[in-house]
Amino acid sequence: MLSRIAESLFWIGRYIERSDGTARILDVQLQLLLEDPWIDEDSACRSLLAVMGASLPDDVERVTRDQVLARLAVDRMTPSSIAYSLTAARENARRAREILSTELWECLNTTSARMPRRLQIDKVHDFFHWVRERAALAVGIVDSSTSRDEAWQFFTLGRAIERADMTARLLATRTLTEASGPSWTTILRSCGAYEAYLRTYRGTPSARNAAEFLLLDRLFPRSIIYSISQAEGCMSAIDPRADRVGHSNQVLRALGRIRNDLEYRPLGEILGELPAHMDQVQKVTREASEAIRQRFFPAQAEPSWIGEIS
Repeated sequence: MLSRIAESLFWIGRYIERSDGTARILDVQLQLLLEDPWIDEDSACRSLLAVMGASLPDDVERVTRDQVLARLAVDRMTPSSIAYSLTAARENARRAREILSTELWECLNTTSARMPRRLQIDKVHDFFHWVRERAALAVGIVDSSTSRDEAWQFFTLGRAIERADMTARLLATRTLTEASGPSWTTILRSCGAYEAYLRTYRGTPSARNAAEFLLLDRLFPRSIIYSISQAEGCMSAIDPRADRVGHSNQVLRALGRIRNDLEYRPLGEILGELPAHMDQVQKVTREASEAIRQRFFPAQAEPSWIGEIS
């Protein structure tokens, strides 16, 4: 496969997943600001922007939820925004048009064209729901119309790496406002995990069980461990080298380190320093993405996606 095509597929997967994950995180945080009058809106909004790798000009004295929404939802110049992600997914689809199905091209093209430039505050939750539906439609089209060849592997590899990153950012928001952070029930519901959690643990969500489910469950598709394992599987299928000693594949090496660290470290330690561990997950996804770029897309510059948990 041409590196140009492989790169476009990889980033289509990442951008679709990024738009979905950003919509879920914003939905949780904005709902929390509406429900809890004791939260310091400026502090919570600045922390959220930091988690998402975005910022506002230094001369802004007080950050409001409207500014956060404008920055992370409809600003087409911010790499972490929903609008940027949907536009970038469509542009990558245009570059790989010769191998994409007509249904996927029409889906991404229509989604980008219908992306609003302004949002009314009373319509934001409808907007987030629309973004999640469009992302699910795009992924469903790929899964139902793409042969399980290298094209599907690169698309799924991008989705898996981005999903691990976005789940880490979602978990990091648990401590943004200290005691007033979103409940574990809210976080589970935001990523569609509540019913699956109840079937697994059969009880009201506790901090330990909910965190364990979203971090370590090997069967739930949005858990960090599931996403990392899926990325490892795709990487092995794309580059099936079997080294006699260790791993020469830098992508598998980076993903394997963080998977082992999460699986074998006591859960209490992870919960005690949750932002730091989620920051480490993000660093590993960046390392893996850079290793993929160097191995398969050496002539291309990686699209920017910066920002660490502070």
